[in-house]
Amino acid sequence: MIFDAVVVGPLSVNCFILGCEETREGVVVDPGGDVERIIQTVQRHGLTIRYIINTHGHFDHVGGNREAVATFKAPLLIHREDAHLLGLVAEVGRMYGIQGENSPAADGFLTDGMEIEFGTHRLKVLHTPGHTQGGCCLYLAEESKVITGDTLFADSIGRSDLPGGSHDQLLASIQAKLFTLPDDVAAYPGHGPETSIGHEKRHNPYF
Repeated sequence: MIFDAVVVGPLSVNCFILGCEETREGVVVDPGGDVERIIQTVQRHGLTIRYIINTHGHFDHVGGNREAVATFKAPLLIHREDAHLLGLVAEVGRMYGIQGENSPAADGFLTDGMEIEFGTHRLKVLHTPGHTQGGCCLYLAEESKVITGDTLFADSIGRSDLPGGSHDQLLASIQAKLFTLPDDVAAYPGHGPETSIGHEKRHNPYF
């Protein structure tokens, strides 16, 4: 399987490009900005993008949605609880001194347990509210990988002091949805380096 990442935008978001080597179908996760670099990566792998997926609705993760949707002509997916945030990108960006443009509306909604197919691969959606109410992780069971968005980081967890956040809910989500995965599953956060579920269960200071 193709599993690539591009660090994008002023807040250094990990945008993931996943693809099937047999069919060359792929998905883009969290195109937060620098879409030209995302496009170049997709083209280098020879992929046709089936879906654009947002792990949550914060502006740094969805800031490139408009250009990505226009380029790849693929449906945009996000959890319903975060869909309203797609229209707040420009407003929230200004609060951080960052220029941005609002995202198009979602074409479909992520739900807990749903599976997203691209080629011969499947992403399983894990709804993990706490950082936002619509936060989701994306599990590739056959590859022993999980994309954790801003839910779980290497030796840390996502912020819960922003609107829609809840510290207790975030901890409960991680314990119920992520710490129940096998220890050898590699975790790929929305910012920073990869880690593993086993490492975080043993060493994450929030647990």
